[in-house]
Amino acid sequence: MPADERPAVLSPLRQRRRAAATQEILDAAERHISEHGPAALSLRAVARSLGMTVQALYHYFPKRDDLVTALIAKTYDELAGAVQAAVDAPPDDPDLPGLVVATEGYRRWAVEHPERFQLLYGAPLRYYAAPSDGPTTHAVRRMGAIFEREMFGGFSPEQLAAAELPPLSPELRAYLEELQPTGRQEGLPPAALVLLTSAWGHMHGLVTLETFGHLAHLGSQSAEMFRISMRNMLEDIHRRIPAR
Repeated sequence: MPADERPAVLSPLRQRRRAAATQEILDAAERHISEHGPAALSLRAVARSLGMTVQALYHYFPKRDDLVTALIAKTYDELAGAVQAAVDAPPDDPDLPGLVVATEGYRRWAVEHPERFQLLYGAPLRYYAAPSDGPTTHAVRRMGAIFEREMFGGFSPEQLAAAELPPLSPELRAYLEELQPTGRQEGLPPAALVLLTSAWGHMHGLVTLETFGHLAHLGSQSAEMFRISMRNMLEDIHRRIPAR
């Protein structure tokens, strides 16, 4: 390869400066989203808040989509971190199942960061498409692995495969068998993937309703209602999985 075609190698000092500048841009973009919502995000507005030109910002994020991708991946990682921290912390109720603790960590983060939650799960940003199997996908898998572990820990693949469900069509079964694993090295049997997806929809639906203000009538009782719902959901899932 000719010398003028080789990619430039940054010195350690320049790498640290670039990392610091990139983090500063991401922090400014998060503040902008918190104040104006995800739909208002623009490179020009972020650059203006930092006293930069848009051309200078292009050195770090050549396109708006690059910045959005970095923001979404960072936000997913922080949400996954909050879920993991909830699981790792001593519970207020020692008998509370780990999955319920994890879902409460998810809910708590969403309620405390509604604009950033909206970036992940609100109306899609116009003209934005996440890169296939990119950083946003890997961040989602990290969070999914936490819920999978807390929901199915202690069950063998044979037990999960024998979970009581209505018969799956050959097409759905074949599709689920091709999905990449999120937590277990060997992946989940189709029946377990159905249970995990259904549980995710149940949990996420309640959190979205509350975060977007549709459960305001519950007031301070929303946390207890959520805990009861998650307990019932987990008990129903575990009833469907046969004993050893």
